[in-house]
Amino acid sequence: MTPRSWLYVPGHRADRIGKAIDSAADAVVIDLEDAVPVGAKDQALANALEALCAAPPERQVWLRLNAIGSEWLDRELAALAGGPDPAGVRLPKSDDPESVAATAERLRCPVHATIESAAGLLAAPQIARCHPRVTGIALGEADLAADMRTEPEGLVWARGWIVTAARAAGLSSPVQSVWTAVDDPVGLAETSRAGLAQGFFGRSVIHPNQIDIVNTAYTPTAEEQDRARRIVDRAAASMAAGESAVLDENGRFIDPAVVANARVVLDRAQATAARGVKA
Repeated sequence: MTPRSWLYVPGHRADRIGKAIDSAADAVVIDLEDAVPVGAKDQALANALEALCAAPPERQVWLRLNAIGSEWLDRELAALAGGPDPAGVRLPKSDDPESVAATAERLRCPVHATIESAAGLLAAPQIARCHPRVTGIALGEADLAADMRTEPEGLVWARGWIVTAARAAGLSSPVQSVWTAVDDPVGLAETSRAGLAQGFFGRSVIHPNQIDIVNTAYTPTAEEQDRARRIVDRAAASMAAGESAVLDENGRFIDPAVVANARVVLDRAQATAARGVKA
């Protein structure tokens, strides 16, 4: 199951990496790219490799690599080829399906391709299918908005497009992009709930104070779980009775797609419970 919260931590800050791994985030992303000064790239990679070796096996620790074509990516790929495997990597500025596939071929772990340009957005359906190790695609909204010459609120259609491209390729629901206004928890909660409604699951966060808000937004409520359980139970009862139609308590027909979505809600709730977190 896709994590709900993905906490970014700068790779050159060894003191923060340990705290991130001990945090309540479902997954940690050690950033080797934008958050790391040029002069600290080698130290960030060394810190990341050390953290991968030291992290508990059940802890999801991902890396955000440097962009395709950068001078640092080859070093990172070579280090991972002979070292520990992260839970996965995020590949920024994914524009070209062939380049993404070539990079994925050099790895042994899942790859999430981050779309941050108009060219990448146009190629999203091909990127989503370019290699078996590409298990997710997502938007990097700050860079995408700059490239598209729009504001973040102008990316509503792009969010729908990336969800469509991911699901059409059989990938998991995309992870929602970061909310950069750390001092605006209300906005984070509102946009996270909107992201769930738009077809995203989980969100990248850049501060520990954002974790609980995102976890809550992407955890099915007790009411949602109860409704989903009733739908699934009625579907099971209808099947056991040899009936093809599923009716709710008011005698209204329940579409098979509604039953399928109810099962998704229960699966997500079960995954949350398995993490030891109260839903």
